[in-house]
Amino acid sequence: MKITYTLDEVRRLAETLVSEIPRKTWALHGPMGAGKTTLIKALMQVLGSPDSVQSPTFGLVNEYHSKDGGLLAYHFDFYRLEDPLEVLDIGFETYLEQGCWIFMEWPDKIGPYLPDDRTDIYIDVIDAHTRQLTYQKEK
Repeated sequence: MKITYTLDEVRRLAETLVSEIPRKTWALHGPMGAGKTTLIKALMQVLGSPDSVQSPTFGLVNEYHSKDGGLLAYHFDFYRLEDPLEVLDIGFETYLEQGCWIFMEWPDKIGPYLPDDRTDIYIDVIDAHTRQLTYQKEK
């Protein structure tokens, strides 16, 4: 599935993706500045989190909660990883077992530790305001 959108349409895109993609583990691929974190911000709004969303570049992972305080999602940013093994040092497998939403930026950096049960989402920059998102629609 390919969707072309502008940055002003990110909230509507997030609503569509949440309703269309049955998996809760998403790997977001795209160049720096493509809008991966912007999309995750919109996803957290759609999912009802009151938390402020920021890229966890230095801490590797942020957690977000629902309005009632329950755990809703983990947001990983693997950009600064030097070695895929580092993901084991943070207990990545334990995060995956929590049953909540998982959003991963720069997933290629963790190589063989990427979970098989995920949806890969690719964001391409068309111009300063337009992006194209591609994902495999599940049957």
